Amino acid sequence: GLREQGSYTVIDKIAVKLNYHLDIYEAEFSNLGIKNVPIAPKYASDFERLLGGGIWCIVQLEYYYDEADKSRIPFIISKLTPIQMPNLDMNEVLEGRDKFTKEEWIDVLLRSIGMEPAKFDHRVKMLLLARMIPLVENNFNLCELGPRGTGKSHVYKEISPNSILVSGGQTTVANLFYNMANRTVGLVGMWDCVAFDEVAGINFKDKDGIQIMKDYMASGSFSRGKEEKNASASMVFVGNINQSVDVLLKTSHLFDPFPDAMAYDSAFFDRMHCYLPGWEIPKYRPDFFTNEYGFITDYLSEFLRELRKTSYADSIDKYYKLGNDLNQRDVIAVRKMVSGLIKLIYPNGKFDKEGVEEILRFSLESRRRVKEQLKKIGGMEFYDVNFSYIDNESFAEEYVPVPEQGGGKLIPEGLHKPGQVYTVSRGKSGMFGVFKLETEMVTGSGKFEKTGIGSDREARESLDTAYRYLKANSKGVSNAISTSTKDYLMHLQDLNGIGITNQLSLTALIALCSAALNKPVISSLAVLGNISISGTIIKVDELANVLQVCLDSGAKKVLLPITSAADMASVPPELMGKFNLIFYQSPEDAVFKALGVE
Repeated sequence: GLREQGSYTVIDKIAVKLNYHLDIYEAEFSNLGIKNVPIAPKYASDFERLLGGGIWCIVQLEYYYDEADKSRIPFIISKLTPIQMPNLDMNEVLEGRDKFTKEEWIDVLLRSIGMEPAKFDHRVKMLLLARMIPLVENNFNLCELGPRGTGKSHVYKEISPNSILVSGGQTTVANLFYNMANRTVGLVGMWDCVAFDEVAGINFKDKDGIQIMKDYMASGSFSRGKEEKNASASMVFVGNINQSVDVLLKTSHLFDPFPDAMAYDSAFFDRMHCYLPGWEIPKYRPDFFTNEYGFITDYLSEFLRELRKTSYADSIDKYYKLGNDLNQRDVIAVRKMVSGLIKLIYPNGKFDKEGVEEILRFSLESRRRVKEQLKKIGGMEFYDVNFSYIDNESFAEEYVPVPEQGGGKLIPEGLHKPGQVYTVSRGKSGMFGVFKLETEMVTGSGKFEKTGIGSDREARESLDTAYRYLKANSKGVSNAISTSTKDYLMHLQDLNGIGITNQLSLTALIALCSAALNKPVISSLAVLGNISISGTIIKVDELANVLQVCLDSGAKKVLLPITSAADMASVPPELMGKFNLIFYQSPEDAVFKALGVE
């Protein structure tokens, strides 16, 4: 039609390059497939995005075939009008930000990604905002796992033309990083953000795929063949958690949905800067989507892209220092996340101490969530998870917990009822956890009833051992204990859901004496160790891991056998310093010390 009519209007994505041999600008139409069409230089200077990858335009084309110069392309661009934002005045945005309060600005950003902020509380707004960090921060690695239907991949697919969503399934090093055959950089070189949808399906054809990915996530560079390449794309991993978070935390760890090649690779997860708790975001309903005004996607994505050029990683230093439990990777992760959130909420760089503190707490929590899982996968190497920050003026240190771990400690502070004792030992599943014994004494004839152990023979025998020992040796503790005119009822609770333990004799002995004497055990105590029927003390396996569980569970005092003193060398001093350690020599000694009787 164009040749016959002489002129025609098309809508297409146009990219412009300078042809320096002829000193003219030439346009390329991505859908029509026409290249090297001359274009007036004023368009290139007015609409600078034409030169940087191209934008969608309405173009009036004319057709003129020059008999004299047959090599010339017969198309002429007579008029070009961009449909997308042709260029962005950053100052306009930054000045505009001054006219909003923090809350209003967050609401505008959320409306720009299609959400209606009035439907969410502040915590959920922060989580939704954090999804945008990979769009404003270079080389930011984010992971979000949660239930279906919470819009995890929406931001990466719909909001920015600079981010790409790779659906799970097979991927190759050539596609993602570098194709050695035709020497082209893969997705990480072309996009600002590469998001993997459904992490469970990630599967590298190449053996070294995960290794190269780890290298890239840590350093922003990767080497293929002879050369090393740098790229700034952020990596996002989204996926589904199919069971409840409580169950997942008890039975494995929060990175469980990743494929087997990654799921137990602590080095891979250590490179995650942030783990967003997808289960805290409500499932999307139609009224969550907004009808109010926000920025058009084009404007927003250009503005976000422009922000990648600045960094606010040092914005915390004016007010706060990070605590000792953060290693170098943790510090980098927290700083990157703080930088990203400040760029989103305070793009003009105007923020105060409270603003930084809120963002810092959120960032510490998001990184701690990664570290807590690493501790489950990698053990003692990652024991230091008690993240904190220190105020530069008052030197006060604030610790930041992770909500799903329950700030509510398993071993509460204060005195408990007599007969109530906590122990930490290995459950049926092989993991260490906290067990609680509750004991009551009633008038009777010397019976000992046990509940909460099901049909577990070893646990039953372990409790019976304690009762038999008490019968034989009660006078060594106190003449007030009767095993003939009283009945004892004991209930066992497996607080971490790791399967019943059979290391209960010593703890049960302490619980029986506590109930019999109506005297509670000292506060915040965890009992370690076990005894045989003859009263021989059995030492504690894997002391460092057991003490770590004691710390996580809220124990402040730990009662442990003197035989464990030899293993103290294996325990990091920082961990040991967190407790008041009380050693016992014999079962009776353990009872006295647990009840605080000197």
